[in-house]
Amino acid sequence: MPQITMNQREKAYALLKSDADKILRLIEVQIDNLMTPQCPLYEEVLDTQMFGLSREIDFAVRLDLITESEGRELLDNLELKLSLLHETAQNTIEFKK
Repeated sequence: MPQITMNQREKAYALLKSDADKILRLIEVQIDNLMTPQCPLYEEVLDTQMFGLSREIDFAVRLDLITESEGRELLDNLELKLSLLHETAQNTIEFKK
């Protein structure tokens, strides 16, 4: 079996980062245009997307394409950004009342 090169590791990380960014953009669009963060559909989409990303990360870790800490960092960063986005949306809703 061929050795995994640094380029392959970097590409795997970049692809996972891109998927995390897509989730953030999807949730931004939902909040801005479609629904509020209290909507059950919003929560379902968010949970499904986060679960899918966590499975991708787990797969990449098991293949030694990224480290467990890199995977955790990707998820933690996305969760932080989503939390800030959710908080901003909540404050906007409160402000409009």
